[in-house]
Amino acid sequence: MSDTSTDSTAVCPAHAPADHPKIKPTKIGILIANLGTPDATDYWSMRRYLGEFLSDQRVVDYPKWLWQPLLQLIILSKRPFTSGAAYRSIWNTEKDESPLLTITKEQTAAIRSEMEKAYGNGVMVDFCMRYGNPSTQSKVREMVEAGCTKILFFPLYPHYAGATSATANDQFFRALMQEKWQPIARIVPPYFEEPAYIDALAQSVEKAYANLDKKPDVLVCSYHGVPERYLKEGDPYHCQCQKTTRLLKERLGWEDTEITTTFQSRFGPEEWLRPYTVEEVARLAETGKKNIAVCAPAFSADCIETLEEINEEIRESFEEAGGEEFTYIPCLNADEAHISALSKVIRDNLKGWI
Repeated sequence: MSDTSTDSTAVCPAHAPADHPKIKPTKIGILIANLGTPDATDYWSMRRYLGEFLSDQRVVDYPKWLWQPLLQLIILSKRPFTSGAAYRSIWNTEKDESPLLTITKEQTAAIRSEMEKAYGNGVMVDFCMRYGNPSTQSKVREMVEAGCTKILFFPLYPHYAGATSATANDQFFRALMQEKWQPIARIVPPYFEEPAYIDALAQSVEKAYANLDKKPDVLVCSYHGVPERYLKEGDPYHCQCQKTTRLLKERLGWEDTEITTTFQSRFGPEEWLRPYTVEEVARLAETGKKNIAVCAPAFSADCIETLEEINEEIRESFEEAGGEEFTYIPCLNADEAHISALSKVIRDNLKGWI
């Protein structure tokens, strides 16, 4: 533990000798986790970030002897340039950080405010990234140093996937392994069917549609893809995504023809979950659906996959196929209804602790 001699909140335990080290009041830590972000868009910053991300065997599970030479010698020699250009197209130049980092900070501040209203000074709310900074290990260390004897770890992924939720949890557990006195830990489960989350999604769609002159022919719910093999190996991601779309459709009171599920961000030679968003939007345009909207329910915050891939690449695919009106509905981000939903999930998972 850190030196508490100058900490006014630290006290000597009751019935302890006078020379016993002072101890800080115990707190409950709420650690929010997101995917991650490069520190900058230059080649070496991108290479460090992509190297960490693509070396994660939850993300790419090929044997290391096969994958690492290909990654280090070929992919990481070229991809930092193209990825850096993509990030520069969406970069928050005012704050010199990625939109994901900006939004995650906003979400954390809003959730912290809600938790302080509910629990006062008994909780500590912060965020970490699975890849890049701030690292999971650094934030676990800070929480332990601050007196957190219990930590609620919250991966901000509505749907469970080995390549998202599981690897975030892995990193949290690895951080706990470094602590001499481990805090008690809980993991927030996926919240893909949480009514408050579904209602927040529905409200975002309703608000977007209210600002349009004409209702889109179809709402495309574009989820991040994973190899189809993962589904066959037991990953529940595909089923959870399908259920979110169904619940959203029911909440909106729509017909099956007004909403569809697709998957984006395919990488590598394998077959991934279908239909692919980039192909499906073109098919919709070719079959007469000239006015569509796209939302990304699997992303808690706008990022490279939404701001660049959906709003640029996927939009272009639709328009080149004859599409006319393309509306991107932003992620829930720090929207009030989203913060309310996330706060409810946190409160539910703190039961018995506070």
